[in-house]
Amino acid sequence: MNPRLPAEWEIQDGVLMAWPHEGTDWAYMLDDVRPVFVEIIRNIIRFERVILTAPNAVSAADFLVESGLDLTKVKICEIPNNDTWARDFGPITVIYNNKPVLMDFGFNGWGLKFPANFDNLISKRLKQLGALLPNLNTIGLIMEGGSIESDGLGTILTTAECLLSPNRNPQLDKSEIEQALASVVGAKRVLWLSNGFLAGDDTDSHVDTLARICPDNTIIYQACENPLDEHYESLKLMENELKTFTAPDGSPYRLTSLPLPKPCFDENAHRLPATYANFLIINGAVLVPTYRDSENDRTALERIALAFPERETIGIDCLPLLEQHGSLHCVTMQLPQGVLA
Repeated sequence: MNPRLPAEWEIQDGVLMAWPHEGTDWAYMLDDVRPVFVEIIRNIIRFERVILTAPNAVSAADFLVESGLDLTKVKICEIPNNDTWARDFGPITVIYNNKPVLMDFGFNGWGLKFPANFDNLISKRLKQLGALLPNLNTIGLIMEGGSIESDGLGTILTTAECLLSPNRNPQLDKSEIEQALASVVGAKRVLWLSNGFLAGDDTDSHVDTLARICPDNTIIYQACENPLDEHYESLKLMENELKTFTAPDGSPYRLTSLPLPKPCFDENAHRLPATYANFLIINGAVLVPTYRDSENDRTALERIALAFPERETIGIDCLPLLEQHGSLHCVTMQLPQGVLA
């Protein structure tokens, strides 16, 4: 039976995260960012479990308990980590013969931009510790979880900017990448976006910051309606590309736009990659990043809720996460049913 990459809205055992600590780039702002991680964990464990890696399990546990969390549904694994972007170094679960198999793709710090010596080993170490049940297959391909979206039916949505990056898999051309996706994750077709970017993004335009496949042949995407904004032209071109895509049944996708959050900047006046598309789907809810931008936050929550009528839509203030150029989906990796011990 061919492999199948589940859609994110399928049943999950839990979510993988990594704890921000003094050895990460969060060191200068731990007091600001740790409460964000606490709130994400607090909301996930209402519905499912959390696997948290940390170089000091006791210290992380103490912080969570002091923050009022019940650790019954949190398993802390003492593993070193360079950073906290579990979406990109975590295992990608593929279904073979109705059973989950973990794919351990290579992670090279988003095309050799940042150290990843610890993060690239996290999946293996989780397996060694017995936290993950299925077989773990090491794949000779550089790929991050944030770079692909799946409808669970063989459609993969991605961006050319990322998957064709010369610092990831320079030996492979576009057709060879498609063949690899077909072989490893069961891609029957690949929808390539050639446009779309966010200022301050280090990932080479990960698709999970731009456009997300949702149930019922829906794609939710990050839009920009201000012609004076630097994102306007690229996101309009991306929107036009999305309009040309068809669902597996041949019908046009239902497209839902998200407002662009008001511009956010770091202390050096560099723009940060704020996006509402970076939401996480879990068993009974959708966790949506918000940015203290009341009107746009509210609109984004309302539009995402329409795509997931049977789930609770929960906004989580993720403004501090932008300081390291990511958001809510980036710091999490869903673990489908049958993955956790």
